[in-house]
Amino acid sequence: MKTMACFVVMLPLLLALVKAQVPHWGPCTEPATQPAFNLKQFMGRWFEIAKLPARFEKGRCIESNFTLKVDGTAQVVSSEILKGELRKIGGTVIAEEPKNPAKLGIIFSHVLPYATYWILSTDYVNSALVYSCIDVLRLFHVDFAWILSRTRSLPASAITQAREVFTSNNIDVSHMVLSSQQAC
Repeated sequence: MKTMACFVVMLPLLLALVKAQVPHWGPCTEPATQPAFNLKQFMGRWFEIAKLPARFEKGRCIESNFTLKVDGTAQVVSSEILKGELRKIGGTVIAEEPKNPAKLGIIFSHVLPYATYWILSTDYVNSALVYSCIDVLRLFHVDFAWILSRTRSLPASAITQAREVFTSNNIDVSHMVLSSQQAC
């Protein structure tokens, strides 16, 4: 009975969280991640090229800058321009599983929940594919996916190939949209 009461109380909060996203039935998928991922090589500036819509990202010129810390974690500062104003948020990136270093977790504040940040694929110098998922009581989940680049653009063929990687990992990217990197 307590579980049902908790669900009833949490449902409005969860619905607000997933409002801009597309929920799917069942638990999160378990996609393959980058083999032999090297966090140090991943550090630096990444520009968002395309994404599944996310309520927390509404602006343009979205980018993230990762810096390795002495303790083996990383600091991330993400920014966007929204309504003409530069907005930034900082967080901490940690390895979720030492045996699978591409399974990262990210914490942006003590108020926001911890989120998965899994690197599905990267060559470290051109592009990276990132996946995150929120599982709601294993009843439904919300996917987040990003195509990142070291530059503000990628060729259309690279974007198509990236979408195919997500699809081959059972991640629905039919709602993926291009991110604006214009007038930054």
